[in-house]
Amino acid sequence: MRLARFLTPDGHQVFVSRGESWVSLSEVEGFETPARFADLLGSSRREELARLVDRLPATGQVDIRLDGAATVIDGADIWGAGLNYWGHSRDLDAEQPVSGPGSYLRPSGCLIGNGQQIELPTQSGRVTAEAELGLVIGRDCKNVPRDSWRSVVAGVTAVLDMTAEDVIRENPRYIPWAKGFDTFCSVGPQLVTLDEFDDVSLKSIRVSTVRNGEVVATALTSDMKYDLGYLVEYFTAGRTISAGTVICTGTPGAAVIRSGDSIEAVVEGVGTLSHTVA
Repeated sequence: MRLARFLTPDGHQVFVSRGESWVSLSEVEGFETPARFADLLGSSRREELARLVDRLPATGQVDIRLDGAATVIDGADIWGAGLNYWGHSRDLDAEQPVSGPGSYLRPSGCLIGNGQQIELPTQSGRVTAEAELGLVIGRDCKNVPRDSWRSVVAGVTAVLDMTAEDVIRENPRYIPWAKGFDTFCSVGPQLVTLDEFDDVSLKSIRVSTVRNGEVVATALTSDMKYDLGYLVEYFTAGRTISAGTVICTGTPGAAVIRSGDSIEAVVEGVGTLSHTVA
């Protein structure tokens, strides 16, 4: 199942799909006015929604374009794993961490919807963009064992993560500041529920950072140093993670972006985020 939402004059409108066509939640009994996107992510709620969508007549289905979809996050935390691919550690000429991934927490105010412009801050002379696979947490959780990670993850999504890289190079302690500028993160354009992937297919997802139509960096998720189960265990250890939280799992490599560029995060089988740089 796939979920996406769009900002309308009346607020956010959520669409759901079990195939190639989509239907508005306003057509699904009991789901007409969800308070938050995160309220749809619990396992029992997702299963109920999937059953109801399967029963809907084809007349209510529409084709939608995801190039204007809003972010799949509404106010939840955004955690990130740094240097989880060897290629990105090479970008920064840094060693991969050995006791756990690099990590950061970024403000949700930096989010933009798919297709919106990225604004380069005057506080940085070198901004990079990174494609990533994102895990969307489905329920509040804490101390999740590595082999139980699927029980708390609702689905996967694509992430485009911007960084003031010159700031990081000056001092890695500035990571949250360097990632928190307005328009510095895009998450979407859809959420694909985890039941669409077995463990083998999850390891075969290709993540690519594409600038001006050219692939700058690409890798399979199997190339991660710390796998998905480890990341869920790591980020939930000793702390409560709320439903709707996104864990960004690292990038195969970053692209320097400048005014006039186009930049994409392509996560095969999950989604593509496309943006231009102001």
